[in-house]
Amino acid sequence: MARQKGNLKYIGTLGDVRHFKIKGQEGYFAGMVGGPTGDQVLSAPEFERTRENMNEFGACAKAGKSVRTGLSQVMKQMADSQVTGRLTSIMKKINLEDQTEARGYRKIEITTQRSYLKGFEFDKNTSFNGIFNAPYSVTHEVDRETGDFVVPGFNPLNLVNAPSGATHFRLIHSLSVVSDFEYNATTNTYDPMDAELNEVNDIQYSGYLDLFAPVPLTTITATLPNGAIPTANTTVLQCIGIEFYQQVGGNYYLFASGNCLKVEDAF
Repeated sequence: MARQKGNLKYIGTLGDVRHFKIKGQEGYFAGMVGGPTGDQVLSAPEFERTRENMNEFGACAKAGKSVRTGLSQVMKQMADSQVTGRLTSIMKKINLEDQTEARGYRKIEITTQRSYLKGFEFDKNTSFNGIFNAPYSVTHEVDRETGDFVVPGFNPLNLVNAPSGATHFRLIHSLSVVSDFEYNATTNTYDPMDAELNEVNDIQYSGYLDLFAPVPLTTITATLPNGAIPTANTTVLQCIGIEFYQQVGGNYYLFASGNCLKVEDAF
């Protein structure tokens, strides 16, 4: 694959050369036109391994999307441009751990591989623990339907790395359910093993906290709605985050930078 260095910038095909951009990378790229047809990939025996990989990759993308959907309320201001690919990559690692199903039909059994998601930062360039240095703890009930994010009183001037111009911040605590996925031979698709609970969530916020005044003991409780109780085929992602604001009069305006969210626990 070639990288274009000149000033001429375009996307598309010129003769036998295709020009394109790659998300997350600078510059323009070029590659030769060609390769197998779509029908060949979908039916020819020599592309069986390709079809197996495509099937599982699509399933991993679907599982990663469930994580993002469960947190869609905060994803826009918390995630980097590559979060979709990074989550899909984690789901593929989980997918490869399954030794019970044939290649191309392996489960995405998150419940047995939760450690892959623990500590996941939704913005790889902004770490929660690099921004928020105050002591805290997270807990959850045995039945996994509720949890607490507890922060003892602290002075944010010393323990919060806020962007320039910010006057306030809010802490975030969420519980979000993601189901294991398995292949459905009837529909020829991967489906969540517990579709009813998949993506069920609760996202809670602290009040607007002054960056220039001591913060009292703060407890943020998140509880799954409608009495939802996670089942054996589901994982609860307990996420914590912070977002920054500038107060102007009686209004608080959300900053575009400095906000971050991480998976603190998965259970």
